[in-house]
Amino acid sequence: MSKAAADRWPGKTTTERVGSGTSNSTTVHRSASTARFVTESTANPNPSGTISQRI
Repeated sequence: MSKAAADRWPGKTTTERVGSGTSNSTTVHRSASTARFVTESTANPNPSGTISQRI
């Protein structure tokens, strides 16, 4: 998503910066509504309400 689009919908988007030392080897899960990190056991039964990403 572009920065301009994120600026238009701040309540529906999250932005973050990832450091240069990441290796894309760790999967993390976030709540889609709060953007807070959640456990895998919380994310698996609720795929439409969570976001999984590799960092």
